[in-house]
Amino acid sequence: MTIILLLVGLGLIVLGADWLVDGASAIARKAGVSEFVIGLTIVGFGTSCPELVVSLTGAIQGNADISIGNVIGSNIFNVLFILGITALLMPVSMTEENRKRDIPLTLAASVILVLFGMNKTLLGIGNADSLSRLEGIGFLLLFAAYMFFCFKFDPKEKTDMSEQKRMKLPLAILAVAAGLAGLIFGGELFVDSATALARRLGVSDRFIAITILAGGTSLPELATCIVAAARHKDQLALGNILGSNVFNILLILGCSSVITPLSFQGMSLVDAGVLIASCVMLLLWAYSGRKCRIDRWEGALMLLFIAAYYYYLFVKP
Repeated sequence: MTIILLLVGLGLIVLGADWLVDGASAIARKAGVSEFVIGLTIVGFGTSCPELVVSLTGAIQGNADISIGNVIGSNIFNVLFILGITALLMPVSMTEENRKRDIPLTLAASVILVLFGMNKTLLGIGNADSLSRLEGIGFLLLFAAYMFFCFKFDPKEKTDMSEQKRMKLPLAILAVAAGLAGLIFGGELFVDSATALARRLGVSDRFIAITILAGGTSLPELATCIVAAARHKDQLALGNILGSNVFNILLILGCSSVITPLSFQGMSLVDAGVLIASCVMLLLWAYSGRKCRIDRWEGALMLLFIAAYYYYLFVKP
């Protein structure tokens, strides 16, 4: 029965991603908004809904390892695995705005999370690391400013009339809603089944959060990016990942820590280091080579990096 639920969940995810990419692209053309910003906002928020549900549930239940581990693990998975596998299939192009603004902002959000959440460990003055309610409110204010910034300085795209006729706006909105529903419910089926199997093996909440929950709740991003890349919508794919990561940190952990202060005691400096290193790697790829893109060999290196990190998690006592 568990295997059947896994297959049903994967089917919903694939179908939902297809509808979501079609609908989001149509909305971007109708509104004259760039596909990157649509990926950053509508698609990014939609595909981050599983992380939102998991982290808020963990916060309400007082399980900070689930809330924190899910977000850190998801962000690492998003950049290293999803962009890595996407680039391996099809190089992901970047714009000047991505290089100079969007990727540095994602890196900044990751650094802020580590500095606020693990300040005592970093300073060597104890282990009582936590994200307080006041800091959570600060995260939410930063998130609001980030959203305003994205729409305020969005480079508008010219509308292609021939493309506009392909999907009417009401149908596009319906496609986005149906796609998100498929992604969220499909991801929930997958995560529940995978978590049940993991608990039978007796693994820790931290391990489940950073690997199974993080990977499972990031399936919507994975499916969306692969479909978008296959249709040569690189900006939608990149915007989805960067938007999801910022949403995860500023909105999800902001909301979770307002509900209850989140302890970082279950997270190690290695977890924090890999989180920041993944963003730094993305920034390096943006400035390496003659073309502004993530090439296949760079995607392969990202996959090797996350494989080494997961190996560390498996062998760590």
